[in-house]
Amino acid sequence: MIRWLATLSALLLALGLHSAVSGQTTPPVEIDVFLAMTGTATFVGKTDHDALAILETMVNKQGGIRGRALHFIYHDDQSDPRTAIELLGGVLPKHPAVILGSNSFASCRVMAPLISAAGPVEYCLSPAMHPAKGSYSFSSSASTADELKALITYFRERGLRRIATLAAIDIGGQGMDADLATILQEPQNKGMELVAKEHFNLTDFTVMAELARIKTAQPQAVILWASGTPFSTQVRDAAAIGLDLPIGVSNANMNYVQMKQYGTAVPKELLFPGPAFLAGQAPNRGARNAQRSFYDAFAAAGTRPDFIDSTAWDPGLIVVAALRALGPDATADQIRSYIEDLHGFPGVAGEYDFRDGSQRGLSDKDIMITRWDASKQGWTAVSRLGGAPLR
Repeated sequence: MIRWLATLSALLLALGLHSAVSGQTTPPVEIDVFLAMTGTATFVGKTDHDALAILETMVNKQGGIRGRALHFIYHDDQSDPRTAIELLGGVLPKHPAVILGSNSFASCRVMAPLISAAGPVEYCLSPAMHPAKGSYSFSSSASTADELKALITYFRERGLRRIATLAAIDIGGQGMDADLATILQEPQNKGMELVAKEHFNLTDFTVMAELARIKTAQPQAVILWASGTPFSTQVRDAAAIGLDLPIGVSNANMNYVQMKQYGTAVPKELLFPGPAFLAGQAPNRGARNAQRSFYDAFAAAGTRPDFIDSTAWDPGLIVVAALRALGPDATADQIRSYIEDLHGFPGVAGEYDFRDGSQRGLSDKDIMITRWDASKQGWTAVSRLGGAPLR
């Protein structure tokens, strides 16, 4: 009788846990997510949505958060910071401990001041965000400045010291100009020279004139900084004008669908500073295991992940880890402290260490320069982590 009762108790406990994870008897752990599901940043927003939906499925198959199901609640900020503010105003009265988003840097930037005093924790999915040390804001992936730093390291170590840039006239382009100016002043980059600095409007149909001026300046390498359709304009015209130089571009364009549309009509050395996983590389066993789980989850959903997916996946994993460790009723202060002290955390994009106060856990040391191989429709590593060229 005692053995039978023990077996029955175990069975009831198992059934209870199953019910909790499936959300049948216990309320799910809800996390509000702000994404640009419409508007100019729609592609990124929808990609982030799909990545988080796949993550939610994987987490719940693994038992959820202490037996409770995970459920993301999505809010469309329409790629508009004003809408993001309105949506956040509707969520804050619920006193959430943590939110994810937006994927738009402009929206993240205006949301941050509203949570600066008491939370919730805001995990921005745009790498362009630079949160203040000790704040409630965190930012996804390595920063855009880290991308440029690794790219300049790669050029310098190859002896390519005359650099030219062509950037879109937007917040991203302005940030690139400022970050690059700072990087070129660093002691190790003495002798690096910016020989041409061109800009174009996001609505321009061609950048031939700007590229012609760049060619006249005789650079040894070029940085083209834009994403989406403007990047397509840059790539098309660079190939048409015969810009046969190493060309560095933003990792925001590390997207299989976008790259496939160019076919073989791309510059020969189109270089992307991005996470190692897209070149089939991993810094250690933990990261390799994280990548395997990532790829397996996407394969089960019948899709292939790229860089943008990782910018939502890793923040989601980190927030889930915090809630599993602290409990689903953890406060914003507890979650912030947990993330600030997190180190040795294996993510898809690298091994995270937040103790440097960067509020992102990754740096240029987690960036690998890769080359787009049109014949293989994929990226090939041309550097070690940090940007030093492979020999």
